[in-house]
Amino acid sequence: MTLTIGVDVGGTKVAGGVVDDTGTVLVQTRRDTPADDVGKTRDVITELVTELATGHDIQAVGIGAAGWIDASRSTVLFAPNLAWRDEPLRAYVSAAVGLPVIVENDGNVAAWAEFRYGAARHADDSMVMFTIGTGVGGGIVLGGALVRGANGIAAELGHMLTVPDGHQCGCGRLGCIEQYASGSALVRFARAAARQEPHRATALLELADGEAEAITGPMVTAAAKGGDPVSAEAFAQVGRWLGTSLADMAQILDPQVLVVGGGVIDAGDLLMGPTRRSYTEALAQRSRLPVAEIRPAELGNSAGVIGAADLARRI
Repeated sequence: MTLTIGVDVGGTKVAGGVVDDTGTVLVQTRRDTPADDVGKTRDVITELVTELATGHDIQAVGIGAAGWIDASRSTVLFAPNLAWRDEPLRAYVSAAVGLPVIVENDGNVAAWAEFRYGAARHADDSMVMFTIGTGVGGGIVLGGALVRGANGIAAELGHMLTVPDGHQCGCGRLGCIEQYASGSALVRFARAAARQEPHRATALLELADGEAEAITGPMVTAAAKGGDPVSAEAFAQVGRWLGTSLADMAQILDPQVLVVGGGVIDAGDLLMGPTRRSYTEALAQRSRLPVAEIRPAELGNSAGVIGAADLARRI
């Protein structure tokens, strides 16, 4: 049995685990991320790997990082929530721990985990995954391999144009899908409706102490599950936009499976129901042709660790 270590580096936490070749996490640990200090972040990663490697015959280390990674999977070109700028992370960690290391984008490692061991594990060729969190991320697998692009920064699915001259996106463009199908969009839709129709958002506003601007994503989910119409409609809006983007992926790539992951899927059918309806409506003209099934992600917060570890196994 081959053992590798997967490390998932985010803006607030560094999670790691020893993973076997069935995708099972045998041992895991985590640390807080010193996000504003490059050196301390590197040291946290190496300390975590050293701890996990103790008592195990580790073959390699995979690191999933929330940022743009170069084509050689060695350098973090830019990380929006970390201090990394052209950071040679692979070389540093490999020298410190004495093991082969691979670095990959966090959306890619999560997508790879779902392809290998999660919602798309029965697919042998292709999958597209949208990760719905504060923003929208994801990954693409074609021909059994991650699509990384010429420069290593492909599959930025959240920045596909959806609404020309729409809401301002953090990437600088207007109208990206991230502004319409993310957790942030869900909150924006719910706050706007609560301000305009407070009598229909009684349960939601009660959770927010009567202040529309205090509404959060978990509040919207809780209120929607309790039957609050404004909250349910906010999910319906997110689902409608997400479904059309998934339909675009089906038209362009014809994958075997479409996977939706991220924290927002905890809402279950509140999100997946309108997403599937929008997807079906957008592909009505393809009713006589095979089309990818939409499935919710299965690996949750472990996907980053599992995917990074499995990619390390392939160095």
